Amino acid sequence: MLRSHKIALDPNKQQATYFSKASGVARFAYNWGLAEWKRQYEAGEKPTHASLRRQLNAIKREQFPWMLEVTKNAPQMALIHLGDAFQRFFRGVAKYPTFKKKGIHDRFTLTNDQFSVRGKCIRVPNLGWVRMREALRFSGKIMSATVSRKADKWFVSITVDTDDAPSMCENQAMVGVDLGVNRLATMSDGTRIQGAKPHKALLNRLRRLSRSLSRKQKGSKTRAKVKLKLAKLHAKVANIRNDELHKLTTRLASQYGVIVIENLNVKGMMANHRLARAVGDMGFHEFRRQLVYKTKIRGGQLIVVDRWFASSKICSECGTKQESMPLSVREWTCSKCSSLHDRDLNASKNLIKWAVSSTVTACGEDVRPANIEAASVKQEFNVKPTYE
Repeated sequence: MLRSHKIALDPNKQQATYFSKASGVARFAYNWGLAEWKRQYEAGEKPTHASLRRQLNAIKREQFPWMLEVTKNAPQMALIHLGDAFQRFFRGVAKYPTFKKKGIHDRFTLTNDQFSVRGKCIRVPNLGWVRMREALRFSGKIMSATVSRKADKWFVSITVDTDDAPSMCENQAMVGVDLGVNRLATMSDGTRIQGAKPHKALLNRLRRLSRSLSRKQKGSKTRAKVKLKLAKLHAKVANIRNDELHKLTTRLASQYGVIVIENLNVKGMMANHRLARAVGDMGFHEFRRQLVYKTKIRGGQLIVVDRWFASSKICSECGTKQESMPLSVREWTCSKCSSLHDRDLNASKNLIKWAVSSTVTACGEDVRPANIEAASVKQEFNVKPTYE
């Protein structure tokens, strides 16, 4: 099992400068490879990352001697990542690769023969030992390491092929989880998670720094300082959101054998300018991404219900469907059985009923309507999810 551990680094000024140079070399190699790929493809050739690596190795000593100041892995792995990006594009699961911009996702990757880990230190080629904030959690064969920058901090993500697996889910209980912009999650057992909403909480500070940055002269030291402050604040927002999502998804994957969620149209919701900020602040896509891999490694099952299922409009007690249900309605009474419902709690209960009455053929597959009176079908667990 491949697992990654992201650890904060504590480099000195010389080491931080080296990381910046290596990231710059990786970015240059990626952009050079992308431009060369386009040129060769338009000329009728069939470029590959291997051919681009050979081509770059043949010319870099004369044309780009500054590349030799950092590890050879920086440009090599960048071209391999470019090849992977084109493979995803040709498979139709990603857009066409674009050029990388300085200061955005600065990173470089090392293969396992180019670094070593000892305690709370990692040895990087041409640099020496760099302190890490904590030791590697997993034992096993180290596969690779990626050094990246977020705001003004450096991190290393070490991938290990390990047999150390997290504890399996405690039971096979089923839970429905309804996501919303007012409350992050409402579970069918009545648990409600409000959500930190870090972007909303820090919005005034973000706006103030953004206005200050727009007034600074480009290229000035003052602008660079304000830009760094803004980047650190954005990183803080992301860290708060990710921390809450990781705690919630780990709790769900550990306590429940079957988790049912709705296939939300996040892209469509983000297109609504009235909802976009609130939706982005909750992190719906990241919530689902984490649940996919956490349920898989813990032996659980994630069921994703069809997005057209009217979970909020159907009475979870008698099954009567209401004609309309505006978003402003948070509580409603069933016209047939007179049951009083909380909108989100009712939806989460309906998600479970839908999953139970439907045929599940694979972990993570979208569930389609099925006849409630049909004979029961054996459900499959621990199957690779189809969600990308």
